[in-house]
Amino acid sequence: MTADHRFSRLLDVARSGWEQRSCEDTLLSLALPLEGIDPLPALPYLANTDAYRFLWDCAPGLSIAASGRCQHLELAGLRRFELAQRFCDVTLGRLIDAVPATPPQARPRVLLAFSFFEQSDERDHLPSSVPSVQAVLPRWQLSRQGQRGWLRINGAVSDIADARELAEQLWLKARELEAHPGGPPLRDSAPMPIPGRLAAQPWQDRYRQALDRGLELVNGAQLHKLVLAVRQSIDLEEPLDTLPLLQRLRRQQAGSCRFLWQRQSGDAFFGASPERLLCLRGDNLRIDALAGTAGRGDDGSQLLRSDKDRREHELVVETITGRLQQAGLNPWHRRQPQLARHGLLTHLHTPITADAGGRSALALAEGLHPTPAVAGLPRREAMAWLRALEPFERGGYAAPIGWIDSAGDAELRVAIRCGHARGHRLDLTAGAGLVRGSVAERELQEVGLKLAVLADQLELRSALWQ
Repeated sequence: MTADHRFSRLLDVARSGWEQRSCEDTLLSLALPLEGIDPLPALPYLANTDAYRFLWDCAPGLSIAASGRCQHLELAGLRRFELAQRFCDVTLGRLIDAVPATPPQARPRVLLAFSFFEQSDERDHLPSSVPSVQAVLPRWQLSRQGQRGWLRINGAVSDIADARELAEQLWLKARELEAHPGGPPLRDSAPMPIPGRLAAQPWQDRYRQALDRGLELVNGAQLHKLVLAVRQSIDLEEPLDTLPLLQRLRRQQAGSCRFLWQRQSGDAFFGASPERLLCLRGDNLRIDALAGTAGRGDDGSQLLRSDKDRREHELVVETITGRLQQAGLNPWHRRQPQLARHGLLTHLHTPITADAGGRSALALAEGLHPTPAVAGLPRREAMAWLRALEPFERGGYAAPIGWIDSAGDAELRVAIRCGHARGHRLDLTAGAGLVRGSVAERELQEVGLKLAVLADQLELRSALWQ
């Protein structure tokens, strides 16, 4: 089939999609197959006048790059999961997919990013706080699983000329990507020094007082568990380019999902999460219970023998299964945890599965977030103590991030092992779980190991330990 014939066929598809409209203002979605285009390095080619960018990189599994906002929602406060699910249902429900016979990885998606708390208290004194939920139907979506990729464009069309223009834009963008299959040149993949200095005193100085109080709470049985986080801020001499870092994390954190949420120019939330909050495929639900951490020098045998880490992990498993049972589900998991290795870190890991019974992804997420792996137990009391003891606003740290597609399938990760770059400021955040018997020096070591995952990639580790 010649290029002219393929383009003519795309115009026919756009016209057919337009003819399916049921109202004046129609959302139309068109897609073309693309072979061998890697979404991560290709992301800059998707950018348009809207500075919004998204990356979801589980390569060699599903990888998605997206840019621009066709439809979007931002809000704060109560009922955020319910309202975000409604936005997804309404938006994807009125979207006319003119190419419906695409594989699952090519389906239209609404992209989602939550904040940890329902409402920000703006204690960081930043010019703009993170909304409690952001939901975006992107203008452009490039997805790949294996070697088969798809480029999709979503747009509002009010007449047949708009539908034709959408098809022309898709055709031209596909040709541009095929002309540059490797994407624009990224910097050398070896770690590059990032000039910068600590924006505040070292994190250990600020963490110790909160850590001592947290240990009093768990050892005094006021809490069963508390996950205290720390933040180290760094002033950079130049804004951070996140894509080379994410490319390196792809190799060094292969079992994690690399992510990027760029709300606006100069504001990039990014990381490599090892933890699924949930994965929904039809009614097949999977959740990762991930708690208990060891670093370099432990092949996992010490972790499996650690009474403290095993009790911490069991608390997470029991709480997740209990919440699923309260929702009327019948979860299943193995009795003994597995070991999951992510770069230099090893974790205790228990996959939990269940039949979702037709429940929506965000209804399930509302019951699960935050898990004891990132907050504590009892949940309400632990959340209150996090507000009191952590001297910063968590923002997107340890909150759900991910997507829902047009079939209702979804995946949400817990945004840990992450950084937030705003202009010349970079914030790195990590936490450790406190339970009865926790030792302060070991918790300090665990937090340092987690901060080092990103800091090592940026050659900032020496600065963090000054």
